[in-house]
Amino acid sequence: MAHANAALTPKHRLRLARLIVDDGWPPSRAAEFFNVSWRTAAKWSQRYRDEGPAGMVDRTSARHTQHAKTPQPVVRKIVHLRWKQRLGPVPIAAKLGMPASTVHAVLTRCRLNRLSHIDRVTGEPARRYEWERPGELIHVDVKKLGSIPDGGGWRFVGVEQGERNRQATRNRTRLTTADRHPRIGTCFVHTVIDDYSRVAYAECHDDETAVTAVGVLYRAVAWFAERGVTVERVLSDNGSAYVSFLWRDTCADLGIKHKRTRPRRPQTNGKIERLHRTLNDGWAYKKLYSSENARRAALAGWLHQYNHHRPHSALGGLPPITRLDNLAGHHN
Repeated sequence: MAHANAALTPKHRLRLARLIVDDGWPPSRAAEFFNVSWRTAAKWSQRYRDEGPAGMVDRTSARHTQHAKTPQPVVRKIVHLRWKQRLGPVPIAAKLGMPASTVHAVLTRCRLNRLSHIDRVTGEPARRYEWERPGELIHVDVKKLGSIPDGGGWRFVGVEQGERNRQATRNRTRLTTADRHPRIGTCFVHTVIDDYSRVAYAECHDDETAVTAVGVLYRAVAWFAERGVTVERVLSDNGSAYVSFLWRDTCADLGIKHKRTRPRRPQTNGKIERLHRTLNDGWAYKKLYSSENARRAALAGWLHQYNHHRPHSALGGLPPITRLDNLAGHHN
């Protein structure tokens, strides 16, 4: 079947070809009569000579020959250079004497076209996991952010105005460091994320002590329980709050199994590390806040947006709350 913009249908191709072959019209005259190029007229007339009326139908545009598939030994060499030396398509192609486009196609087929797919320490493909239901595992961590002085921080108002704002905040609070510099303080964002659904919970505090971390855990477990999620395990790093006896006893009281990451391996807790990056871009440094209190007040709204409306790439573009399907009526 001819495409929508075709100048000739199969019926008119046959008429064109017969005028040239059977009636002796010059191709240029027939082309002008049917308002096509003389090359098109010559093509259909030649096909009519060779195949008759059957040659007037459409043909597939696929090439007659296909490129040979890259041999497996070569694929293994490409993958080895990518894993062990973290080389890109151009350096790999130079080493193996082949086109960089072919190397890129092989890396894409093997899901190694991005270095983020490869573990930075071992060079092996990143091992990704996901628990089977909400609450089987939650991740906890603390994100440290410098507090915002009155009037805004240097990221938005510039270094000079930011320093003046720091001085004004010091004059109001009377807080200084040992060397008399303004002490603005640190915001400790205690974050919790469910491994399966990516539903997040967070609180801002002035410290990261075990007492504060335990309070966040109690409230987070209750918050998830209100949404039909029973927390079974919690994964943390080896921070002082999470190796304390208080944390251990609290997990025992809540009936939660505590798991810790291997030292110096933040990738194990990668889901919450990625949440911190999203939190930075979407809340902490998204806009100018006139004070630290203004930024902290905006956290609840951002969390609602993240959980209920923001598309999540790991969930097929759906917001995290859609995975809490055991909860009727809470995320309407």
